Amino acid sequence: MNLFKTSLVALLTTLALGAAAQEATIRKNLTERLPKLPAIDEISKTPMDGLYEVRINQSEIFYTDAAGNFLIQGNLIDTKAQEDLTEKRLAKLTEIDFKDLPMKDAFTIVRGNGKRKLAVFEDPNCGYCKRFERDLAKIDNITVHVFLYPILSQDSADKSRNIWCAKDKGKAFLDWMVKDVTPPAATCDTSAVARNFEFGKKSRITGTPTLIFANGTRVPGAVDAARIEKLLAEAKP
Repeated sequence: MNLFKTSLVALLTTLALGAAAQEATIRKNLTERLPKLPAIDEISKTPMDGLYEVRINQSEIFYTDAAGNFLIQGNLIDTKAQEDLTEKRLAKLTEIDFKDLPMKDAFTIVRGNGKRKLAVFEDPNCGYCKRFERDLAKIDNITVHVFLYPILSQDSADKSRNIWCAKDKGKAFLDWMVKDVTPPAATCDTSAVARNFEFGKKSRITGTPTLIFANGTRVPGAVDAARIEKLLAEAKP
């Protein structure tokens, strides 16, 4: 048994050294040949033989061969499992801990018992956000934390101000997003909206709507009611 353990440890050590040498080769070649490439955060093997993931800027993913002779940008699809491995990896890299969200800079909309939780970053002038809100209206027993995130235009910022400064933020927001009732002009301290913009930039939220579920799962783009229900079920503690 001791001999077996010793052999296993030796094998694992050899494999680890080989992996480290392989990573060093890829890092060296890519860095020398592509001097404008940002600093490489991590290099790791993928499920595809001979293909390595190269991660930069925290959550940007490229792929390369074992010698760093080629660099590929695109999604890696597992055809057998019918799964987008790149999308799955990005979702993991960009998870946001729900407790780390600056809830003081959001307003809440509660339906039913409000037990299920969802946060969403939305631009008032985003057509996809409007479509999403119409689907979200079909979901019951949920608390939605809305972060105004005006990234499309100055008018988006103006509408965000008018919604944030309204007496009933949730009503003003839904009147506009679902019923196309323009929020009345209003003024107040909108530093919360500015903080949302900075938080979103830091967290690499580049589009709206962006959904964040209680388990940290981030979903970009408008999803329908059935998908929302599925994600809410998966996010249960």
